[in-house]
Amino acid sequence: MADWNEHSDRKTRVYHPYQDLNVPIQNLYNLPTSPEYLFDEEAVVQRRTWGQNLTYYSGCGYLAGAVAGAAKGSVEGLKAAEPGDTMKLRINRVLNSGGHIGRRYGNSFGIVGLIFAGLESGIVYMRDKDDSLSSVLAGLGTGALYRAASGPRSAAIAGAIGGLAAGLAVGSKHVFKRYVPI
Repeated sequence: MADWNEHSDRKTRVYHPYQDLNVPIQNLYNLPTSPEYLFDEEAVVQRRTWGQNLTYYSGCGYLAGAVAGAAKGSVEGLKAAEPGDTMKLRINRVLNSGGHIGRRYGNSFGIVGLIFAGLESGIVYMRDKDDSLSSVLAGLGTGALYRAASGPRSAAIAGAIGGLAAGLAVGSKHVFKRYVPI
């Protein structure tokens, strides 16, 4: 299983699932060692497309918001329990509260992810650069757009918070890649 073959410009490794059984079969499968792409252009791309970005950030935002909201709602449901409640009634109260607040937070965070993905893809397209500044600018714009209806002061504060959050996320990603071996 440790044999390496050279075929054209790709490296492959020989896979022999029956090697321990002393079967006279040799070289059953040649498995590639690098990712295979349908089109050569896909191998050059180092970034997700805007559609993949949109799906990824919206999904991650919804999941994070739903988990955080469910936790907060469950705690609120536990606090709202009255002394005479039965166990079934308490569990029902916790589940209802967790589900209600989890949906609300999930939808809000999903919208934030949607706005961020759209802005980041647009900024990368306009600047023709994919760097940390694009993510920070997208975070700044996301915060400002999300709170724009509450007034200019609220939008400015939310924009600053969004820019800082995106900067922290990008910075921690770089630190993680550099110092944490995988």
